[in-house]
Amino acid sequence: MSTLPDCLHCNSEYTYEDGTQYVCPECGHEWSRESKQNESENTTQIKDSNGNPLQDGDTITVVKDLKVKGSSLVVKVGTKVKNIRLVEGDHDIDCKIDGIGAMKLKSEFVKKA
Repeated sequence: MSTLPDCLHCNSEYTYEDGTQYVCPECGHEWSRESKQNESENTTQIKDSNGNPLQDGDTITVVKDLKVKGSSLVVKVGTKVKNIRLVEGDHDIDCKIDGIGAMKLKSEFVKKA
């Protein structure tokens, strides 16, 4: 039984040591033994399309027209969204957009205002 940590990115159990690094053969991610705790804290950090970290309560701007699934509505480029809430999952921003209502957005389609 291996005592090596699982991969921080894909959770693979097949990690191995390469000098002072851990390596995942499935996704190719490498990390040092000392930075394991720091990287696991950083994986929970949600960033916008420009790489700026987002926090609860931030104001964001949509950078791409987004179709609302199940309706004919569209969230237009430049729409400002105030007071966001960060959540776990694929759509990691929970918000309320004027004229549309409650929505979940992906952080890759927004930028910090």
